[in-house]
Amino acid sequence: MEIKRFETTERMSKVVLHNNTLYLCGQTHDEGAVKEQTAAILSKIENLLNQYGSDKNHILSATIYLKDIDADFKDMNSVWDAWVEGGFAPARACVEAKMARECLLVEISIIAAVK
Repeated sequence: MEIKRFETTERMSKVVLHNNTLYLCGQTHDEGAVKEQTAAILSKIENLLNQYGSDKNHILSATIYLKDIDADFKDMNSVWDAWVEGGFAPARACVEAKMARECLLVEISIIAAVK
């Protein structure tokens, strides 16, 4: 089976397509509080999914990393819950993680089916 990689650098691919499944690398945004970062990240995710033949209603799994889960879980969820349409909630994990840069409060990685 063919594996296609898109927007690839020496370190990683932004999107990988295999067997009608899209794998998005972790998306981040480095400005604002957790609500602003989450909204910006979800917009990036939606654009990538649309660009590569999917959409947010075809998300199979989401992994969400928060810098401070105690402080930011509620605010991140308020943005996430407004973004996910009823009946289309993916499987999801949310964990606290040390982020690659100090300014990053949230990172979201997605697996989605192609439409």
